[in-house]
Amino acid sequence: MSQAEKSQAEKSQAERALSSDPRGSRNPLWTLGLLRSEITTLLRRHRTYALLGVLAAVPVLIGIAVRIETGGGGGGGAGGPDGGAGPAFLAQVTNNGVFLVFAALAATLPVFLPMAVGVVAGDAIAGEASSGTLRYLLVAPAGRTRLLLVKYASVLAFCLIATLVVAASALAVGALLFPVGEVTTISGTRIGIGEGLVRAGLTALVVAVSLTGFAALGLFVSTLTGSGIGAMAATVGLLITVQILDSIPQLSGVHPYLFAHYWMSFADVLREPVHWDDLVKNFQLQGLYVAVFGSAAWARFTAKDVTA
Repeated sequence: MSQAEKSQAEKSQAERALSSDPRGSRNPLWTLGLLRSEITTLLRRHRTYALLGVLAAVPVLIGIAVRIETGGGGGGGAGGPDGGAGPAFLAQVTNNGVFLVFAALAATLPVFLPMAVGVVAGDAIAGEASSGTLRYLLVAPAGRTRLLLVKYASVLAFCLIATLVVAASALAVGALLFPVGEVTTISGTRIGIGEGLVRAGLTALVVAVSLTGFAALGLFVSTLTGSGIGAMAATVGLLITVQILDSIPQLSGVHPYLFAHYWMSFADVLREPVHWDDLVKNFQLQGLYVAVFGSAAWARFTAKDVTA
């Protein structure tokens, strides 16, 4: 499908969302219809399939690599109380396939997951402008504020979907290649498989929430330009820059203010009891980024001269 055909298809879908309710924004169901249309459009794009496919492949590659390396044996050591997210989880995979969920999230969170979110967030507004559909969408009676909120909500939906794809792929591969049973926590205690699966689900939810601040930053960048590719590149560039800054010990004073600093705190969900200190700091930091860059995106978008 050509770019012109894609633009026309998106225009038609937006038109159906607008015409579904003649009262427009006065009916809250109109907003839900626009959100549903936005998420549907996002999930139908080939780029989205490619991003989710890459994310789903990471646990497969990790599981196969561990299986080949260990020959399927259960020689992995238990993670101690000071076990890190990556190596400790990988050491446990051969004993329990559930740990592949934690290992896969630890492997994808620093780069792959946020990069996928950066592509979607950066394209949210700028992509519409570059394809010529943004001005058409603004004909809607809801106005720019509601459209911006719908765009951000669709990016948040992608954060959750992408994280669940990684977790589901890891759980399926872990159950297929390794034994599944009681889960040994980082604290050294053992919990049942049911509670272990609940902890895995909570971990995926924490990871998704951890991406909300970066998603708001990407949406703000998307309001600054009319080039979808430029916005995506700038957002991913910011991600790489922040990751580099967070790895420099001499800049430890600014580390707590970087959106990626507490991402790996999801490992604390696997402690007994759960350690909430870094998790709460992570949630607070993401909330701060959402408030600051969400407001900046609103201020920019509502005053922006849309010509495309």
